[in-house]
Amino acid sequence: MKLWIGNMKYGGCARGVTAIIHDIDSNAKVDMDLAAKVVSIETIASVEQMTAALAKAGFPAQVQ
Repeated sequence: MKLWIGNMKYGGCARGVTAIIHDIDSNAKVDMDLAAKVVSIETIASVEQMTAALAKAGFPAQVQ
């Protein structure tokens, strides 16, 4: 899945987003494009699980 996270602006944000994703699925493969504010995730978790967890942490995401 690819998610656009508009308020992901710095490396610290990217690390926080990665940590949230790994909290849901520790085996998830995460690829960040910080300039485009896009995260690509290979995971067994659903889009709904990911977007809900990210939104709860202050990183609302839109599916790309």
